[in-house]
Amino acid sequence: MRYRTLGATGIEVSVHCLGTMMFGAVGNPDHADSIRIIHAALDSGVNFVDTADMYSAGESEEIVGKALQGRRDDVVLATKVHFPMGEGRNRGGNSRRWITMEVDNSLRRLGTDWIDLYQVHRPDHCTDIEETLSVLTDLVGQGKIRAFGCSTFPAEDIVEAYHVAERRGYGKFRTEQPPYSLVARGIERSLLPTAQRLNMGVLTWSPLASGFLSGKIRKDQPVDLTTGRAALTPFRFDPSIPGNAAKFDALEQLTELAESIGRTLPELALAFVVAHPAVTSVITGPRTMEHLEGTLKGLDLVLDDEILDRIDEIVPPGTDLYPPDGAWRPVSLTDPARRRRPLEDRAAG
Repeated sequence: MRYRTLGATGIEVSVHCLGTMMFGAVGNPDHADSIRIIHAALDSGVNFVDTADMYSAGESEEIVGKALQGRRDDVVLATKVHFPMGEGRNRGGNSRRWITMEVDNSLRRLGTDWIDLYQVHRPDHCTDIEETLSVLTDLVGQGKIRAFGCSTFPAEDIVEAYHVAERRGYGKFRTEQPPYSLVARGIERSLLPTAQRLNMGVLTWSPLASGFLSGKIRKDQPVDLTTGRAALTPFRFDPSIPGNAAKFDALEQLTELAESIGRTLPELALAFVVAHPAVTSVITGPRTMEHLEGTLKGLDLVLDDEILDRIDEIVPPGTDLYPPDGAWRPVSLTDPARRRRPLEDRAAG
C-alpha cells in the first residue's frame, strides 16, 4: 500500500480510501458482512475510511463505528454533513445550527470522540460561507474534529472560502472530494489546479463512473437496467440514449487499452486517477468482498507516459463524457431565476 500526506494536514493516508456508501440498506444490509469487508481493507494496509451521515440514513456510520472498535487510533476517519436527515425544517444544510447538532449525532453513531476529517458534503448557497467556516473552526477548537474539507464544490466556491478564512482568521478547507474518472475529467480544468495551488488534499469519488467502468458493460452487449447501479441511474447506462454514444465508444477503446497491458478496465481506471499529481487518495465503495478484492488487486499498477498519452487521445483532458455529479447541480444552473433577468429588466434593456 502506498501512502501520501493529506494536503497541509500532516496526516498520512493510504492511496486507497475505503468508501462506505454501500454499507447499509442502500447496498449491503448485512452488518456482519460489511464489518468483515472493512476489516479486510484495514488488514491490507488501508488506513483511510470515508462515510457520511446520510448514507443509509446514518446506518453506514453505525456500521463503521462497530468495525473500528479497538482499531480507531490506526484509522483516519472521514465523514460528511449537509444533506437532510429526517423530517422537518432545519435538518440539513451548512448552518451553524445544523452542523453543531449533526456532528454530535455522527460522533454517537461512529462511537468515537473525534472525527479526523469532517467534510461539507455540498455547497449551500442559502448559508454564508463565513457561517460555515466559523462553526467548523470552533469544532476543531473543541476537539470534535481534527480538520475539515468540502465535497463537490466548484473551484470558485473553494477560492471564496479560502479568502474568507484568510480575512477572518478561520480554519481553511484542507481537502476537496470531487468526482473523477476516465470518462469524467472535467475537474482537470480548474478544480485540481486550484487544489494544488491551495495545498489541499484531494480524495476522489466514483473512479468507476458509478459502475460504468466495472468491466461488466460493453458497447454491443445488452445492459440490464433493472439491477445494481444501472437501476439507480439508468440514464447513465442506456446505450439507446444519444448522449451516451461517446461514452460507450470510449469504453471500448479503454477496455482494449487495459487488455493490451494485461490488466482489467477497473485496474486501469483506478491507476489513472491516482496518477494525477493533485490526487491524494481514490475512494472506492465496495458492496461485497469480491468488489474489495478486485479493487485492491489493481493498486500496484503505475501507468507510464505512453499509456497516459493514449488515454488522453481517447478522452481528452478536462472532458466530461457524462455529468459526473448527477446527484447535485449548482443552483446557478437549476434555478432559472439565477440565469434570467426579470421580464421588466429585459423589456427595459
